[in-house]
Amino acid sequence: MRTKIAHDGIKNLHYEIREIVDYGHALQKLGVPITWENIGDPVAAGEHVAPWIKEIVRNLQNDDSTWAYCPSRGVSKTREFLARVASERPGGVKVGPDDILFFNGIADAVDKIYDLIQKDNRVLMPSPSYPTHTSNEGKRGDYPHLQFQLYPKNNWQPDLEEIENKVKYNPQVVAIAIVNPDNPTGAVYPRKTLEAIVAIARKYGLFIICDEIYAHLCYNGAETLHISQVLGDVPALSLRGISKDFPWPGSRCGWIEMLNRDSSAFFREYCDALVKSKMMEVCSTTLPQMAIPAVYGDPRYAALKAERSAMFERRSNQVFEYFRDHVPGTIVRPVQGAFYFCVAFEDGVLNDRQTLPIADPAVKAFVEKSVEGVALDKRFVHYMMASEGVCVTPLTGFHTDILGFRLTTLNPDDAKRARTLERIGDSIRRYLKS
Repeated sequence: MRTKIAHDGIKNLHYEIREIVDYGHALQKLGVPITWENIGDPVAAGEHVAPWIKEIVRNLQNDDSTWAYCPSRGVSKTREFLARVASERPGGVKVGPDDILFFNGIADAVDKIYDLIQKDNRVLMPSPSYPTHTSNEGKRGDYPHLQFQLYPKNNWQPDLEEIENKVKYNPQVVAIAIVNPDNPTGAVYPRKTLEAIVAIARKYGLFIICDEIYAHLCYNGAETLHISQVLGDVPALSLRGISKDFPWPGSRCGWIEMLNRDSSAFFREYCDALVKSKMMEVCSTTLPQMAIPAVYGDPRYAALKAERSAMFERRSNQVFEYFRDHVPGTIVRPVQGAFYFCVAFEDGVLNDRQTLPIADPAVKAFVEKSVEGVALDKRFVHYMMASEGVCVTPLTGFHTDILGFRLTTLNPDDAKRARTLERIGDSIRRYLKS
């Protein structure tokens, strides 16, 4: 080629949740069986979709319109339904059908959201942070990430003073992004924290990006609270989807609520750009959109939400109690949402000399080469995968300096989950003593 093609920001695209899979597959080819605890796919992990939801989808397939294009913004009746539901939230911002915009999954929405922000503007986001957000922010401007810390010893909550100072002394910040409930930590932002973040956005003329894909999975005393319920007059984008709710991750069906889009001419122009960008793709997939009113509007859905939240509460508490009681050198806190569990290592317990026993010489050589120059938590994960066959995601893969890892609470078999925890815990104990 006569010139370079890709722009410099491409080097910031990292998605360790999937990248670790390549390493796992390489180990499998060397004969190491792998237990996958890295990807948040409830169906692949063994959760069965409720028969009544399957029936709704089967019946929709018989309607020829589900095989056709839909309006670029999304199926009209579905947008009307979602706007009505959003507007009925206590204290919430009023939402109209044209404030709803569908995408092929939340990741597609995130890509558009960050791409359409001016190159030199910045979005402040948490550390650790979901890599789809941080990677797309880094791709646009090729700048170091601008982040505020989530603190593991404070239930993974932020320091509000730090957030305001990051905004105040970085005038190029135009938005604050959060994931609530959070991925990877499983923390839920309490009402006072959300209100304080909204107050900072109002004071400095920012908008908020709130990824609420796990909003229907809150437990352990956490309140299910949408950003629209504390927003007042502040502009925001709320990101929603069905991948974790039905669950139907393979549908790639998500949408954004454009909240208070007339509160600012700048924000209105930005929202219009999101709509025009969607029109360039014609539309998002029709069938999953058409299923939404039938599933969410079914009286059985409330019971399904409660049942799944209770299920993940029980599983996450099992994980918390195991690490709290049996694995020194780690920091854990009870989870309040989603279906992940985040384990942080105490400062100073990891070093670049620690290892785990690996009997196969070929596997050992492969691992020793793979850990050259990597972060200390990734080094541990690579050794554990080769020695014990458990795949988790290094926490530094979520754009943070905190060392640790994320695992899921998706395995429906309690006994298997307990054995997996024992394998992880035993690996940590042996690794720290090596």
